[in-house]
Amino acid sequence: MTDFLVALRAEAGLARTTLRAYRSDLEAFLGHLTERGSRTFEAIDADAIVDYLGHRRASGASEATVARNLAAIRMCVRHRVTTGQLAKDPTALIRTPKLARLLPHTLSPEDVERLLLAPRGDAWRVERDRALLEVLYASGARVSEAVGLRTDAVDPSLRVVRLFGKGSKARLVPLGARAREALEHWITRGRRALAASSRSDFVFLSRTGRPLSRNDAWRIVKDCAREAGLSVEISPHTLRHSFATHLVEGGADLRSVQEMLGHASIRTTEVYTHLDADSLAALHRLYHPRA
Repeated sequence: MTDFLVALRAEAGLARTTLRAYRSDLEAFLGHLTERGSRTFEAIDADAIVDYLGHRRASGASEATVARNLAAIRMCVRHRVTTGQLAKDPTALIRTPKLARLLPHTLSPEDVERLLLAPRGDAWRVERDRALLEVLYASGARVSEAVGLRTDAVDPSLRVVRLFGKGSKARLVPLGARAREALEHWITRGRRALAASSRSDFVFLSRTGRPLSRNDAWRIVKDCAREAGLSVEISPHTLRHSFATHLVEGGADLRSVQEMLGHASIRTTEVYTHLDADSLAALHRLYHPRA
């Protein structure tokens, strides 16, 4: 298993959190095999894998979790086939569970406006939190991309920000005037004072000058949502979904949205066309005389 994880990190450039998830899934599978008298991948067959997936379902795991478990096993098995450690792939005939495609929750433009105006507290904190919210909504950045943003990735003259997504792949995303203004205000004022002692090159810093963590960003978004009086569960990803949805509703083509979101496949981005279709259907029901 270790050689597979090393290969994943070296060849696919996956994040540490993703690698930990793969390790956890594979260790759980190996533990299940051990309980049934087998200790290695070399001894498994399709029946053993199907038995494990059934065990996971019986334990209350969702179909999404079962699909993730199977994906980890399948990737490890295929690695062993490729490296000659296994003669054939026992996962080849096992179907991936079909998942219901849940549409992401999005905010209305009015609710986004309320959220962006919600930061409260010390002047530096207001500047930082407003800049963070503006960047999340203006760029569609993942929370890890936003907190990992460095000062040399912000180019005011080009009006873009350079984000590093999954597999450390870089992409350039435009920033609107309000996001640029909020970001410049934070970088040249509040951040400059906080960074004086730490010399950090991360854009978003805590009061002590250390880079914000993912959890810090989640807390900021949730606190601002509460301050704005938004009753739904808001997260940084909600702003990413809202960014994409509002672009599609405004007429942006799907390939451009895919590029800005950093999706490897257009199929991942297609969910936003369903959202737009839902809004059109609602308008049709409301205004068409024979709806």
